[in-house]
Amino acid sequence: MAHQILWKSSFVVRLGRFISSSSPSFFHLPLYSLSSSSCFLKVHPIPTLSSTTTRRRNNCIWFQQQQLHDRHSFLWCSKYSTTRACVDTEIEGLGKGYLELTDEELTRQCKMDTLKSSGPGGQHRNKRESAVRLKHLPTGIIAQASEDRSQHRNRASALTRLRALIALKVRNTVDLEAYSPPQELLQILPAKSSIRGSDCGPQIGPKNPKFLLGMQALLDLIFAVEGSISEAAKFLGLTTGALSRLILSDDSLRMAVNELRASKGMKPLK
Repeated sequence: MAHQILWKSSFVVRLGRFISSSSPSFFHLPLYSLSSSSCFLKVHPIPTLSSTTTRRRNNCIWFQQQQLHDRHSFLWCSKYSTTRACVDTEIEGLGKGYLELTDEELTRQCKMDTLKSSGPGGQHRNKRESAVRLKHLPTGIIAQASEDRSQHRNRASALTRLRALIALKVRNTVDLEAYSPPQELLQILPAKSSIRGSDCGPQIGPKNPKFLLGMQALLDLIFAVEGSISEAAKFLGLTTGALSRLILSDDSLRMAVNELRASKGMKPLK
């Protein structure tokens, strides 16, 4: 650290030391942070930490900040680029095409890393690099699976989780003035919806792989109306209660909606 001498009033402050002009002695004190007012130089003691403790603390602070950033952010995607934005930012883009890709096509958009599994299982679990981590390059979304000893099955699990994360995090813009629910959204609506035709077939539930496309389209609409369930219900020919029950039927969908509502100062759905 460079030693910089700061002059203020009748005191001389040197980083790491305090020197009084009335005494030639040195007082060896911990590092200080400096702040000045109109005529005083305030000296605030800061605890001295070891390099290891400081590094751990900084990593913890970064992780907490990253969690806070990711919690209230999402991705607006187009076929040309992907942009991270705050929940109250509107950017043009089309991104649902990622979920319409086959497993092979989606895998080609990913960087795959293999690593040794951790946790219970003993030497047989950790002998091979069976865990799989997929990073979707267009969006930066990461999914990982390590619960199986088979790398092939872990890769399939990671890909399934990646699709779910894309549905939750990738938003498509919605034109509310000319809004017409897409077919994939109509398929997950309950039969009591006044806009759901008989050609949609039975309602698709969360365990059906096609539910992800409908969930993404539903989140697109809810984001467009800034988290208002009653407004979204009007576009879908449902009562507020019926739409709330649909959202609560899937934990990940419920969490995504409640995080948006929390960022808007609204009460969570229960």
